[in-house]
This record gives sequence, C-alpha cells and structure tokens, in this order.
Amino acid sequence: MKKIGRLNPLLEVIKHSPARINKIFVQKEKAPHRMTEIIRRARENSIPFVFVPRHLLDKMCPHHQGAVAELTAKEFSTVEDILDKSTNPFLVLLDDIEDPQNLGAIIRSAECAGSDGLILPERRSAGLTETVETVSAGALAHVKIARVANLVAAMTELKARNIWVVGAEASGGRKWFEFDYTQPVALVLGSEGRGLRPLVRKTCDELLSIPLHGKVNSLNVAAAAAVFFFEIARQRQAAP
Repeated sequence: MKKIGRLNPLLEVIKHSPARINKIFVQKEKAPHRMTEIIRRARENSIPFVFVPRHLLDKMCPHHQGAVAELTAKEFSTVEDILDKSTNPFLVLLDDIEDPQNLGAIIRSAECAGSDGLILPERRSAGLTETVETVSAGALAHVKIARVANLVAAMTELKARNIWVVGAEASGGRKWFEFDYTQPVALVLGSEGRGLRPLVRKTCDELLSIPLHGKVNSLNVAAAAAVFFFEIARQRQAAP
C-alpha cells in the first residue's frame, strides 16, 4: 500500500482525493502545527485516523513529518453511488474481515456473481491493498466499494429502503438456498473465527446457514461467500 509522509502532498490528497485514503497515522508526540489541519480535514472527510508512537511512523515511512497516510488501490464509493443505478440491489456487507486474501477473493466472487457493490466498516476491515487487488484478479477495478463508520447503522438504512438484510451464520434457521434472492438483498458476512458480531446478527432480517457434512466445522469465509453469491445469481437468472 502506497504511503505518504510529507505534509504538503498529504494535505493535497485529503483536499482533492479523500476517497483514496485508507487511514492516517498521526504522531502521538508533539508534532508540527499543521497536524491540526490534517486532523480537521480527516474528520470532515470521514477518513479514519489513529494516534501512534513516532517510532512506528519511522518504520512505516522513514522521512515522515509527523503523519503517514495509506493510499488504497482504488477510491472508495459511497453507499448512494452503489444504489444509484440499481433497480434490484444485490449488496455485500463485510463485518470483521481483516484478512486481505479473503477480502480479495470475496471481491472477485462478488463481481463475477453480479453484485452491485460491497460495504465495509471503517474499522475491523482489511484495506484495499495491493494484495487485495492482486487476489481479486482485476475485479477490484470493476466493483464499487463503500466504507461506512457504523455497519449496523448502514444495515438499518438499507432496511428502511426495503432491502432485505440477511446474515450468513452457522446458527441460521434456514439453509442458504431457502431464501428469495430475487428481491433487493444485502448479504452480511462475518469473520470465519467469530462470525457476525452480536448487534450485527441481531439487526439482520434473517440468518441463513450452509450445513456442513465433513469433520471440519467451518468454511473459509471467502468460500462461504461464493456459495451464497452464486445462489443469488442462479435465482435471479432463473426468475421471469
């Protein structure tokens, strides 16, 4: 992931391409006075930032000036951008997916299955790194990805727009293919270790599962995602 540590270029990116910034790391110790402007502009543009010790910044970018910004492989969209041209939305929401290999694979499958776009939380998510871009096999360039401060709030907003929000969860009552995906739908996927967080799980309209028949008790999240995605694609292709 490209990093910027000089203040003037960093401010220019914040002013003109804020959607390219994944996160800004700000020096905990006393920093140049212009740091106040960077923090203010980051807040105005909903760019995540975190305070870290100087020695960590030194490792990230040896010639930094008190802050280091990570630039993503592509600009983030907004949720409105994703919904703007879709008459029957098929969205993917990711909760706690921090492995870039999994994120890249999910993006690839989502694009191949015809998803309108993905929604990621600002925190507890892998960034759009070069690894994600590589694993996506080019799909990252073709799918819209939005970033939100609060995933539960985004889910609630989607529900208010008459979009069904369904969660992939091992404890789900119905099987993954027993839902009508021909209607507007947002599929929520959680980490393979912890699954969906409790409040995310509670906010879903329905929880759906993939029964397993082997000795291993869980699927890789990217594999589970593909199973759901292509059931959605199958149903929509078969619909009148």
